[in-house]
Amino acid sequence: MRKPIDYEEFRATLANDNPNREWQVCLQSLWWDAKGDWHKAHELVDGSNAEDADWIHAYLHRKEGDKWNAGYWYRRAAKKFPEQDLEQEFKQLVEAQL
Repeated sequence: MRKPIDYEEFRATLANDNPNREWQVCLQSLWWDAKGDWHKAHELVDGSNAEDADWIHAYLHRKEGDKWNAGYWYRRAAKKFPEQDLEQEFKQLVEAQL
């Protein structure tokens, strides 16, 4: 299965049991987060050198409610702490991976 071409196609893949193993680690992490498995999503980006892994790591800690830890990861990712809601940031993250 190829990488989705847009956000809507990504959302459609959530009907599957697992993400495509050929996808980049960041996209797989976001897929697991969308499926409600925060721990699996975090495990994939924790310690990853993949581009945008720090940004996704920050988002996950923000979602968890750990603002201090999220702030650390946003700084590592050279991103400002977002003012938009989590859903908007999630969509932005997915689109950045596509």
